[in-house]
Amino acid sequence: MNGNKLLIYFSPAQLAQSAADRIADLAERALSQTGRFILGLAGGTTPRLTYELLTDSRYKRIIDWNNVHIFWGDERCVPPTHPDSNYHMAKTALLDLVDIPATRIHRIQGEIDPQTAAARYERELRDYFESRLGIARARFDLLILGLGADGHTASLFPGTPAIRETQRWTAAQRIDRIDAWRITLTPPAINAAKTILFLVSGSEKAEAVQKVLTAPYQPDVIPAQIVKPTDGNIIWMLDNAAAALIRPSES
Repeated sequence: MNGNKLLIYFSPAQLAQSAADRIADLAERALSQTGRFILGLAGGTTPRLTYELLTDSRYKRIIDWNNVHIFWGDERCVPPTHPDSNYHMAKTALLDLVDIPATRIHRIQGEIDPQTAAARYERELRDYFESRLGIARARFDLLILGLGADGHTASLFPGTPAIRETQRWTAAQRIDRIDAWRITLTPPAINAAKTILFLVSGSEKAEAVQKVLTAPYQPDVIPAQIVKPTDGNIIWMLDNAAAALIRPSES
């Protein structure tokens, strides 16, 4: 498991609660050390439960949202009001319900030409990290990722060229198997994060979890295996159903 931390929970609800606690802890630590918390969000059902919990008053007392910067790991090429939009999900579940300035929210423009949107997002990332912070990499304090049943994470799908990207931080890709365009962070940006938090629930993800954690390294087939932080750590948070094929010796 290459030093990954693996935590298994009884139910999706318990997983979401523990994830909210961990996010709040990391936020409090980053805010106390640097005065800011740089957070990359994921889409999906499991993260949504976590985001909704973060709107509770006890988390609002811990997290100074005025000094949180929000980015995304990927986005569907749809308008920001579309129900499939990762931005829209985070906005309705979390961002509309906390006191965060609009200037701290760095969304991907899924409604415009995908290549243009990817270039604009890369420029915004580089303006923030390189120009503003003087950091030559996308150093998220926390990047939340999910996992698809086919082993994809963010929008790095099996066989797509962005898996092997080594220079650019973003990419626009047409995913033929789902007949859609996606914009995604690439491995150089993902692997620069201080902490990567995989949130995975459901029995349909069990085989993918097992492959990512135990199969031979083949990221073109199992893209989530490309997630290997250069100077950070990975925390896997799974419910029992997603962890069903992991043996005790592996966890």
